[in-house]
Amino acid sequence: MPNHLAAGDSKSVDDFLKAIWVLQQSGERVSTNALAERLGVKAPSVTDMARRMVDAGLVDYVRYKGVMLTPAGEEIALKIIRRHRLLELYLVEELGYNLHEVHEEADNLEHAVSDRFIAAIAAKLNHPTLDPHGDPIPNSDGTIAARELVPLTELPIGTAAKVSRLTTSDPHMLQHILDRGLKLGQTIEVTQRDPFAGPLTLNLEGEQAVLGHNVAGVIWVEQL
Repeated sequence: MPNHLAAGDSKSVDDFLKAIWVLQQSGERVSTNALAERLGVKAPSVTDMARRMVDAGLVDYVRYKGVMLTPAGEEIALKIIRRHRLLELYLVEELGYNLHEVHEEADNLEHAVSDRFIAAIAAKLNHPTLDPHGDPIPNSDGTIAARELVPLTELPIGTAAKVSRLTTSDPHMLQHILDRGLKLGQTIEVTQRDPFAGPLTLNLEGEQAVLGHNVAGVIWVEQL
């Protein structure tokens, strides 16, 4: 832990850096309002934390323009993301958790377990590259394998694809997706897309399903 941050700040620092990493995947700086919304805190608290992390060398912060991680901050973020996603997979594969149950549990565990425990989980699961949502698990060196995925809302009509990633941790939305018959690895095809952000009609390996536009936006697919 950098000298500017107390040992008791570890969890809040990890959560803050992880949130920035997730939000900055669009390639742009992350606004303090977006961070506040994701973390469930007030914007002034985010600004205060960002300034402290600038002093610690973990974040680059520009007033009115937002924040981005420094290389040191990104290293920590990727480490905690690796922990979180390995724990989620372990909970599903070894302990029988349902998909919509694992995010909050992994959030609690990621700060409590040792590096040795995480290494043991990775070995037990044969060094996986994807978590149960289809999110990539960073390697121990922080690298992530690239994939060419598009949201279901952008998949051309009549094009076969494989469900590859669910980019939501909302348990209710995840359960809704599962209830509609969708799952990772499934072959899918959009047969109809209503205009003005209307619902999508899908062919799920011979079965028809209808899905709202907002839900379809969190389902990412790989064209076959």
